[in-house]
Amino acid sequence: MKKISGYLLKYWYAYAFAIFCMIASIALDMLAPQITRRIIDDVIGEGRYNILTGLLLTILFIGIGRCVFGYWKELIFDCVSTKISVHIRRNLFQHIQTLSVGYFDRTNTGELMSRVKDDVDKIWSGLGYVGMLVIEVVIHTAIVLWCMYHTSAQLFLIPVIAMPLVAFFAILMEHKLNQVYEEISEETAELNTVAQENLAGVRTVKAFAREKFEIGKFLSHNRRYYELNMKQSKLLIRYQPLFQFITKLLPVIVIISGGFLVIEEQITLGTLGAFAEYCTNIVWPMEMLGWLSNDFASAIASGRKIRKIYDVKPEITDPADPVVLNHVEGSVEFDHVSLTLSDQEILKDISFSLPVGRTLGIMGATGTGKSSIVNLLERFYDVTEGRILLDGTDIRRLTLKQLRGSIAPVMQDVFLFSDTIHENVRLGGRERIQRTDVVNALADARAADFIERMEDQYDTVIGERGVGLSGGQKQRISIARAFAKHAPILIMDDSTSALDMETEHQIQETLNHMTNITKIIIAHRISAVRNADEIIVLKDGQIAERGTHESLLAGKGMYYETYQAQYGDYLSQTASGQLDGSAAL
Repeated sequence: MKKISGYLLKYWYAYAFAIFCMIASIALDMLAPQITRRIIDDVIGEGRYNILTGLLLTILFIGIGRCVFGYWKELIFDCVSTKISVHIRRNLFQHIQTLSVGYFDRTNTGELMSRVKDDVDKIWSGLGYVGMLVIEVVIHTAIVLWCMYHTSAQLFLIPVIAMPLVAFFAILMEHKLNQVYEEISEETAELNTVAQENLAGVRTVKAFAREKFEIGKFLSHNRRYYELNMKQSKLLIRYQPLFQFITKLLPVIVIISGGFLVIEEQITLGTLGAFAEYCTNIVWPMEMLGWLSNDFASAIASGRKIRKIYDVKPEITDPADPVVLNHVEGSVEFDHVSLTLSDQEILKDISFSLPVGRTLGIMGATGTGKSSIVNLLERFYDVTEGRILLDGTDIRRLTLKQLRGSIAPVMQDVFLFSDTIHENVRLGGRERIQRTDVVNALADARAADFIERMEDQYDTVIGERGVGLSGGQKQRISIARAFAKHAPILIMDDSTSALDMETEHQIQETLNHMTNITKIIIAHRISAVRNADEIIVLKDGQIAERGTHESLLAGKGMYYETYQAQYGDYLSQTASGQLDGSAAL
């Protein structure tokens, strides 16, 4: 992570000019009490009316100067802080994109959304308006104190005593608020997570009539969020009146004490008027101290939250000295591969060799590790033991870009973006996939018919995650996305489960004609893998059976039992002894 100081140094010249404008504005503000002193002592006291016009014009120029310098001060702070927040949000999002899949398995989406949006906004505020006021309070207070000392050393003791008292309460309040901000930040992430999950899964919630339960869950987090904010408010209410009492009492004490000094002729009435005006000038920084401490502490807490994300390093990275293949043919080999995640053994001693243009079918019950093979091939996780070879090269020696760019996956969990169908299909290579490629891919995926019936056809904007499309339609668009990529390796992870038998058969015919592409087909249906050159059946993360469709049927093992479960009714209606295993399909 680039430290906040790094961003500040990048724009040091802008901040320096803004601070110069701030000092100029404050300095002009400090001249006003001296004009007041001269009006009282010289014009009113001594009757020197000839200088009144000049003094009034000076006040006018002071006002104009303050407006000009104040405008540039606020404009620069706003512009620079906005630029920095854009950089922080961009760099944070880029870092999140580099993190491994395992991190997202452990982290809620709502928490990441809170960091990218809410916490960056708080830092933005801390570097902008709030940060500007903090600097202004420091500079303003220092200049006012200097002016007060040179105006009246006796009266100067009064604000010197009051200010440490205010500072003590401000630091005490900030210390107590700091923990509350941490809790509010965590609860904001939880609240975002609950809201995001329920909005994304609204159909599931309604289908199971869980609206009342989900509302209750949301309200419980909302109540906790309310309680934390009330805790924050109570702390502010406890200390804010102290600030206001001290700052309101200060001018009164100054005027009373100064009045005695005027009577004793130790200072002039104009000097008292000037000091009283300086005293008013120092009141607003003291009053704002609590609020600024509040917001600045919140920005610091958000910075710590973002720092925690930057402290997470990606588990899967490019090698220091990568091998770059001139051309990926597409041969795949698993050499005694094992995978253990969170002390749980997922895969054990998986070996197979898949030459270019051949097809591997993978079957097995739910939870046997079928999709984990895909995750390992794409290096979402690294193997615990063994190695995976692509064209004879260990995939850990390849760049992630070349490895994943060589694979066109159709994932089990179909995800479509809120964009046009055309752009969703081009996802695998927007810079090279043309419209004709999109149309051809959708035709091969048997999606063209229903798309061309839509009003905008290929330019139809689909809703979030494909809302408005059936499961089969989403799967066909996802298949087309993989076809359009034209990668040397095609992975179909249970990608035809929502299709009717006729459409699935048509897509299988298309796959059979892709002779120059290496294919891995994961499925529960026998019909999806029966034409594969080799089929492996997984059980408890290990290969229990392997062979062709015919040899596995002849073995009468797990594959045969699956075949009987799926086609037993059909077989029972066929004359005994007249079916050889492939006729049923």
